[in-house]
Amino acid sequence: MAKYFNQFPKTVYATEKTPVGVDSVTNIVARFSFQNELKENISSFYKYQIKDSDTPEIIAHKYYGDSERHWIVLMFNDIVDPQFDWPMPYSTFINYVDQKYKANGAANTTSQTGLAWAMTQNNVQAYYKTITRTAPDSTQNIEVLTIDANTYSNLASSSSNTYTLADGNVITETITKSKKTYYDYEMETNEAKRDIKLLKTEFAYDVEREFKRVINGK
Repeated sequence: MAKYFNQFPKTVYATEKTPVGVDSVTNIVARFSFQNELKENISSFYKYQIKDSDTPEIIAHKYYGDSERHWIVLMFNDIVDPQFDWPMPYSTFINYVDQKYKANGAANTTSQTGLAWAMTQNNVQAYYKTITRTAPDSTQNIEVLTIDANTYSNLASSSSNTYTLADGNVITETITKSKKTYYDYEMETNEAKRDIKLLKTEFAYDVEREFKRVINGK
């Protein structure tokens, strides 16, 4: 990270400690970004799933031969804060959930750990209604709707109906319900961060050169 900020230009400003002079600091508000066209071009990147043992530096070393190119990994995926936008390893995740819901567990009549409270099936983060429409050729259209607790309780566990379209095709519609605990919600949120894109290695040198040019205003 230190080498990354070494590329940034310096700027000057006055402070109370230097009323007749200026201090020189790194201008961290300088910005560089990838064009959306490049990030969406499937020929410019690999798909990658982050492992528990991965860090941006490890991935940069593995794919670009230099851990200091970690900024390429982060910027290409619009990751601004690696602490919160990068998936947590499982052990860290468990501790995070336990601490986040600690107060909820302690407030129970029967005191629980935060993790136990989050995993309890009765502590629901969201309720869902899933509508699956199946055509005669077996193709399906699936629609998932978020519903409230009252709608959930009045909905049958599963129901199925058929209806005929104007063209004579018969559609089978199946409705099911489901719910998500706070633990499942946190797990899905964390796991969703694992799928990233990696700029192909052959572009890394040119991107790094362009980064230095833009940041230094040359």
